[in-house]
Amino acid sequence: MTENLKPKTSNIRKVALLWPQRLRVMLELFTVIFIVSALIIIIRYDLVAKQSQSLRNFMVQHIGTYGFTLDDVYISGHNRTLASDINQALQLKRGDNFFEISPALIKHRLENLPWVRDVTVKRSFLPNILQIHIKEKEVLALWQLNGRLYPLDYDGYVIEAEYRPAESVLLVIGQEAPEHLNELLTMIKNIDETYLQRLKAANYISQRRWNLIFDNLDNGVTVKLPEDNTVAALTKLINLDKKTSILKRKLTIIDLRLDGKMVIKMRKSRGK
Repeated sequence: MTENLKPKTSNIRKVALLWPQRLRVMLELFTVIFIVSALIIIIRYDLVAKQSQSLRNFMVQHIGTYGFTLDDVYISGHNRTLASDINQALQLKRGDNFFEISPALIKHRLENLPWVRDVTVKRSFLPNILQIHIKEKEVLALWQLNGRLYPLDYDGYVIEAEYRPAESVLLVIGQEAPEHLNELLTMIKNIDETYLQRLKAANYISQRRWNLIFDNLDNGVTVKLPEDNTVAALTKLINLDKKTSILKRKLTIIDLRLDGKMVIKMRKSRGK
């Protein structure tokens, strides 16, 4: 019975030969499992990005000690925007780390100021100067609503700032006049400059058409334009005025709403 329990020499040799192979397979398996697990952890917790960001922050914070600090800020293009408002938006001072200054953030902050339309920000090194060019909004018209006047830019948007016109500015009236300002500009863009100067106000009527007031807001001539074919109607009137000076006559209304017809209303004489 004891002889049957003795291990055979051939089996021992086989196991001895197979063990290194099994060990290699196990090591390879554990290596694959480790790599896959590490990748899962890195992807899940974004460790590479965090380490890269930490290294970048470290470099940016310490590079300022080697001469890369803000020396000066040059600003151009601003006329209506106050310097105090610009400084408050910039939140910069000499000696700030030049690499921690974000041109995109500066652009965003300045473009939130009411008069600023567009901003260009450039950095130049040694000396470390920030160059800022501001393009301001231009007032195209004044919008009259509920007894108040609001400046409008070329896109028809209200400029949320105080404005005192230094010269004559077109007055637009009506609840939805700003939304249809481009429509008005398209309509009058081809008329002579002399008539543009004489145009004092445009009233958007019933959310569908325009009345134009020439020469004087109080006692000028009101031209009632049709809903459709407005350019043709206005061009016809101007051509007639060049021949007859009808806009300078004692009229209060010229009604062009009827196709092919012109209805006029004379100004009442004093004492009658």
